[in-house]
Amino acid sequence: MRKNCWEHKGCGREPGGKFAATLGICPATTDARMHGVHGGKNSGRACWVIAGTLCGGKVQGTFGVKYKNCEQCDFYQTTRASEGPNFKLSVFLLGRLRPAPIAPARV
Repeated sequence: MRKNCWEHKGCGREPGGKFAATLGICPATTDARMHGVHGGKNSGRACWVIAGTLCGGKVQGTFGVKYKNCEQCDFYQTTRASEGPNFKLSVFLLGRLRPAPIAPARV
């Protein structure tokens, strides 16, 4: 079974986790836009594209701000290696985060 980031890191920020009340619930645990990517639950195996995840005990910002740190993360490295040629590049994952275009109003 493939572990999600919160299981791998043991951060305790999943709903009901030991640090959810003090540090907040991590958006990777509840953001369903990446559900199924790399076999993960919600954004649990694509956390590097989700704003507001933790790194070194500090909440990270947007993808552009945090990606260099995420590239060095043991979970990112493990996920990338285990997925091999099936690893989804961040540029494609970011496309899933974009909201659907709003259709022009009919007059």
